[in-house]
Order: sequence, then C-alpha cells, then structure tokens
Amino acid sequence: MIHDEIDRRLLAELQEEGRITNVELAQRVGLTAPPCLRRVRALEERGAIRGYHADLDPAALGFTITVFAMVSLKSQAEESLRAFEDQMAELPEVRECHMLNGEIDFIVKIVSRDLQSFQEFLTSKLTPTPNVGSVKTSLVIRSSKVKPGVPLE
Repeated sequence: MIHDEIDRRLLAELQEEGRITNVELAQRVGLTAPPCLRRVRALEERGAIRGYHADLDPAALGFTITVFAMVSLKSQAEESLRAFEDQMAELPEVRECHMLNGEIDFIVKIVSRDLQSFQEFLTSKLTPTPNVGSVKTSLVIRSSKVKPGVPLE
C-alpha cells in the first residue's frame, strides 16, 4: 500500500488535514505539485485513501446521545451475519458496525437526538431486526479521544 516515506508523509498530512491544497501538501512533503497529485491519486486508486469527509460535531447538530450497542445474534451463519450488516447499513443512526469475536457478535455505534429518540430506535429498529438474540447498550458519558485513521507518525 505505502511505497515509501513520501507516501507515508502524504497520508499523514491528508489524514490530519483533508482540505489541504495540493500545492501546500507538495511543499510539506518536499515535492512539486504535479508528482504530488499523481502520488495522491495512486494512493486513492490503491485504496489507501478511502475518501474525504468533514468531521462534524454531533452535539452542535442536535445529536446529543451516542450509544454503543453490543448485539448477539441467534445464528452466526455467514448469511445471517451479512444480513445483519446489510440491515445496519440501511439505518442512518448507525454510524459504525463492527463484527467481533467472542460472546458479542457486533458492536454498533448509534447517534440519536435524545434519549427518547434512541429508545424508539432501539425498540422499533434494532431489537426487532431478524436474528437478533440480545442487545446490551452503553450510553457514552464523555469522549476523551476520537481520532480517525491510523498512527502514521
């Protein structure tokens, strides 16, 4: 994925500041603009860069509740696992869904406007999902670190 130190530096800079101009990025990593752009496009094509997005503040947008739900399924057959993942992909409140090993099959990150909205989501969308055996939830009290990506420095 990463061919050399320049690729690593490009990725580190973009991960930290996705809106940086190509000219500024090139200066930071010691390239001129055209080869910098070619390298970034190559990293995108190889899948090292999956996309770009704005880091939104949920509370500023009215989403005051974040919950992690630990979901156990009744069946762990591959088709059942994929069906659950497909269902979670359709729910906009679900921001992350990770399959785990161990007692819990999935951990799901959910955002909601308030406790009542979350309760409605839980009882009308998550719990009734086919093959769900149990759901245990934990409300986030405080987040001390939220850092996307990987440690490249």
